[in-house]
Amino acid sequence: MGNSRELDRTPTWAVASICTLLILISIALEKILHRLGKWFTERRKKSLFEALEKVKAELMILGFISLLLSFGQSYIARICIPERIAGTMLPCRIEDDHDDDTNEKKEHGRLLADILGSSHGPVCAKGNVPLISVSGIHQLHIFVFFLAVFHVICSATTMALGRAKIRCWKDWERETLSSDSEFSNDPTRFRFVHQTTFVRQHIGFWDRVPSSLYIVSFFRQFFRSVRKADYLAMRHGFISAHLGPASKFDFQKYIKRSLEDDFTVVVGISPILWGSAVIFLLLNVGGWQTLFWVSLTPLFLILAVGTKLQAIITQMAIDITEKHVIIRGIPLVQLTDQHFWFRRPDLILFFIHFTLFQNAFQITYFLWIWYEFGLTSCFNDNLKMISARLGLGVGVQILCSYVTLPLYALVSQMGSRLKRSIFDEQTAKALRKWHMGAKRRHNRSGSSGSPSPAHPLRRLKTAAGRLTLSTTPSQGQQQHLLDFPIPEKEAEEESAAQLGPQLL
Repeated sequence: MGNSRELDRTPTWAVASICTLLILISIALEKILHRLGKWFTERRKKSLFEALEKVKAELMILGFISLLLSFGQSYIARICIPERIAGTMLPCRIEDDHDDDTNEKKEHGRLLADILGSSHGPVCAKGNVPLISVSGIHQLHIFVFFLAVFHVICSATTMALGRAKIRCWKDWERETLSSDSEFSNDPTRFRFVHQTTFVRQHIGFWDRVPSSLYIVSFFRQFFRSVRKADYLAMRHGFISAHLGPASKFDFQKYIKRSLEDDFTVVVGISPILWGSAVIFLLLNVGGWQTLFWVSLTPLFLILAVGTKLQAIITQMAIDITEKHVIIRGIPLVQLTDQHFWFRRPDLILFFIHFTLFQNAFQITYFLWIWYEFGLTSCFNDNLKMISARLGLGVGVQILCSYVTLPLYALVSQMGSRLKRSIFDEQTAKALRKWHMGAKRRHNRSGSSGSPSPAHPLRRLKTAAGRLTLSTTPSQGQQQHLLDFPIPEKEAEEESAAQLGPQLL
């Protein structure tokens, strides 16, 4: 009775002590998340704050799952199913002994008792076993806890590695503002296209054939996935297309904000991802080697994405050689969605999202099995395969976070559409406020002469450091729509202001 006593036989000080400990841990975690959110807000990290809110929402979902399991465990354990059905699609294979049917039945019954834990739940009629025992539900509780903990760890690792990679590009951005860079990249200097560093690094006899191009692109993602010439060429193409060649736009800082926006997407768990996790649990049948084959899916997918991104960079270099023989200054890459799969850059981000989720889920599942059943349990019948699977999981996490996701944040800027991260928070709010006000005025007046978002906008900057957005109606008379000061510490806001019409 000492091992199975309930709360009516438990000292009140023991109950109060455990409750106090759980409350203190919960309050401490809530305070840490609140402080982290406040820190993001003070530093205007809106995307990171939204990502934190998504993580908190996912933790709340997992908490609801845990509460439902706690409340419904006795009811679930009362659901009985026939023993012959309970013996199908088991995660561990039952070793058949054809020489002794009695031993086979004993082994079968023992394994069912271990997996279903029928001895710990309500007794079913003869020939039936519980759908899931109380012991099995407790193990699911622990699995949910593992999911919550490792979701936070993997998310933090992804963001830390991605920011570390983009931080390496900061020196390249500083060089663009130096006098030596202006001399070496003189915009009035004419050169042959094949003599430029960007084209020379990406164009060879193997790059003309699509099959060999993708083979070379496959290996390029492992060795200096983003070179200095790549960064400068894409920076020059982006600024020339959207801001003007003379703009002093901090492209590296913009890429960092773009990475934060992408992280806000990949940190969430959509219903499609939850469905893929359920399918994985369903197909994890003993003898099918599902754990091994599914672990290869994130690897193949992230390698395909990295190869495609590298091929896009090479294709931009090929486009330059096909259109020009002599260029002036830095090679000007063309911004288009045609190089992406189905002309959708966001599809690549979905594949990265799916890869990170599946990889994190499989690592969590492996660690949970290790904790609950041991390293040499029936789930892990091949130790060499286990080691390979764990190594693949860690490698995919590092490759995706440090290489592929930052590479996507850079290459995706070569698409036809702009991202909202081009603006800082103050500029974006001012533009949204102007846009809503202009729409209301247009709806009230109904006249073509009133300010409308459809009218072409122009950017005017006064000497006082103010930003003025104006429209030019068909009559040719200029009308000012928005005028507000520009903070001096955000230099890129001045150049980004003219992108308001494209963003809206």
